[in-house]
Amino acid sequence: MRPRSEFHLNRQGRAAHVFLIPWQLGFLLITAVPLLASLYLAFTNYDILNAPQWTGLANFQRMIHDDQFWASVKVTLMYVVVSVPLQLGFALLLALILDRGLSGLAFYRSAFYLPSLLGSSVAIAILWREIFGDDGLINKGLALVGIHGESWLQNPRTALATLIVLNVWTFGSPMVIFLAGLRQIPDELYEAARVDGAGLLRQFRHVTVPLLTPIIFFNLILQTIGAFQTFTQAHIISGGTGGPANSTLFYTLYVYQQGFVAFDMGYASALAWVLMVAIAIVTALHFLVSKYWVFYGDS
Repeated sequence: MRPRSEFHLNRQGRAAHVFLIPWQLGFLLITAVPLLASLYLAFTNYDILNAPQWTGLANFQRMIHDDQFWASVKVTLMYVVVSVPLQLGFALLLALILDRGLSGLAFYRSAFYLPSLLGSSVAIAILWREIFGDDGLINKGLALVGIHGESWLQNPRTALATLIVLNVWTFGSPMVIFLAGLRQIPDELYEAARVDGAGLLRQFRHVTVPLLTPIIFFNLILQTIGAFQTFTQAHIISGGTGGPANSTLFYTLYVYQQGFVAFDMGYASALAWVLMVAIAIVTALHFLVSKYWVFYGDS
């Protein structure tokens, strides 16, 4: 006869599996099956209306000679390289200010986090389009000091910059994580640094940053992956065209154009898989390099 404790553990295990069934079904039907289907379609010519026709590596070979593909890669890389460091830097700055013990911290933390909840929404993208449009808030403010210009969104030199500013504005999520990390740094370390004559900058460089590197690394991974997948803002602001002059043609927007505008679902699937592999490679490189600058408490 089995011990009562072993029987109880088996019952708990069965109950856990039962509660996991909805998640397992969702993973299979919503994630795994579409993922495998898109992998098959990436090697086919498929226009949704007709049956897929196997073409092998033709879709991937097509990318090499596709100017729009390379334009979307350039725009996306520029967006990631510029916006992610600016966003994290601004988030860390705000976290340091809030960590000084301001009154009403809960209110400021919630207020600063709000843009992260709304930043990828259609409503904020429309609002951004109104702010940077011909008669938007920015141009009206510049007109007061005698500066008159065209729409920031219609100028290829500034259109991408407006989207970078929008991404930096959604600093709330990394800021909250930075703030939590700052609260875990012992005050004794700062006191010891002050006794040794270290000022605020040296304390930040030699105490705050080294102990915060795991949090910086965590935020860097999350925000980099999110930046590669940016879609809504560019779609709404450019009207789905990626203009002007492909200056806002993000990679995900190009995938959408091929799949749901041109109905070239086979090519769109190939593009999507290239993006997934690229994100995986970039993430792996981050982990490989992290051993040189990320410091953990047990290392």
